[in-house]
Amino acid sequence: MNNAALFFNTGKNLKEFPDILQDVQEHISNKYSNLISDNPEEQKGQIKSYISKYIMDYSLGVEGLSFDELVEKLYSEMAEFSFLTKYLFRKDVEEININQWRDIKITYTNGEILPTKEKFNSPEHAIDVLRRLLHKSGMILDNSQPIVRGHLSNKIRITVFGTGVIDDDKGISASIRIVNPQKLAKENFIKNGTATEEMLDFLSICLRYGISMCVTGATSSGKTTLMSWLLSTIPDDKRIFTIENGTREFDLVKTDEEGKVINNIVHTVTRYSEDKKQNIDQEKLLESALTFNPDYICVAEMKGEESFAAQEAARTGHAVITTTHANSCEATYFRMMTLCKMKYDINDDTLYSLVTEAFPIVLFTKKLEDNSRKVMEITECEILPNGKRQIHTLFRYHIKENTVKDGKFEIIGKYEKVKDISKSLQKRLLENGMPLSVLESLLSKNSVEEGEEK
Repeated sequence: MNNAALFFNTGKNLKEFPDILQDVQEHISNKYSNLISDNPEEQKGQIKSYISKYIMDYSLGVEGLSFDELVEKLYSEMAEFSFLTKYLFRKDVEEININQWRDIKITYTNGEILPTKEKFNSPEHAIDVLRRLLHKSGMILDNSQPIVRGHLSNKIRITVFGTGVIDDDKGISASIRIVNPQKLAKENFIKNGTATEEMLDFLSICLRYGISMCVTGATSSGKTTLMSWLLSTIPDDKRIFTIENGTREFDLVKTDEEGKVINNIVHTVTRYSEDKKQNIDQEKLLESALTFNPDYICVAEMKGEESFAAQEAARTGHAVITTTHANSCEATYFRMMTLCKMKYDINDDTLYSLVTEAFPIVLFTKKLEDNSRKVMEITECEILPNGKRQIHTLFRYHIKENTVKDGKFEIIGKYEKVKDISKSLQKRLLENGMPLSVLESLLSKNSVEEGEEK
């Protein structure tokens, strides 16, 4: 606690917070604007000391707030982003969704979606705070630009709807996606019920021995977190090249106790520019990645023309792992075809042959009604001798029943191994250096015995 707060009498001159805020803002802007430092930390200290002095000089207080709480709230309102500030930098927050000035919902990393206790003072207050937030990253919200999309930092994405797109009395609507990369271990996925140990080992080993794969599902289904873990299981001497769109979520660099980097990682992100010559998109990064002689390429999300280059890389000897948005494993291939057509207008049969050859393994993740994240299915696309494709389900999560108990939604289900990988994929893994003993560990007992008999 501030020592000055010990001598502070909050009961002497109680006011409403907006009134004190206005007084303090006027005081600081008139008296001390020329003294503000360029150093952020020094600036923060100065402003807080000015706020403290002013409210002490006039014995100002707000009912329900201590001296320190009042100083923090005034500072946040003046120099930061009101009550949003504390949510923007929390590790357990995934999204801030502002439906209107008095309806703000927070999505937490455990899946809970809860309303904030705080709200903006008015529609105008909401607009002012969001404009301030956008201004930090050079974005402008006004009548000529009522929709703004961009990045507040390399870890915060934002979409804002302003006047003209929503009703004036609602103020503003915004979706703020906060990237808090979680470094989960295999045990965490098992404990959380995301997948079984057998499924995780299967995916990790397949990627290790050069089998390209795609993680598919909706936003917030856990695709990136799972892909990050899979990449972390790759041996340290193998070179990984990651490509992300605007925001860097991966942090795969490993160091020893002395801070020496022990693995082989190149992290890259796109850079948007209205000048096409200066614009660096995922496709351009992917083209450059091939000159880095990578063992593994990670395209964080296939969402445009880079999809064609990604499947080309996967079909020419590179192990590629990526994500996309689709409703099932099988639908993923049709999604890839649609994205590839953004680059070249190739007929569907040819494209289907290309993308199924490129990504033999697809896993579908989903956030269920009880807020748990599951790998719902893992499939293999087998290329038959006649060139036809056959999709096999290898693993799946089978839901037996959905119930509501004590007001909470419960899902009763279990993971099942449905089928072993095809003989052709087994052959490919052996050719890529997989020891026979490791391959046998992936197969059911009957499959191993059948293989020995033949």
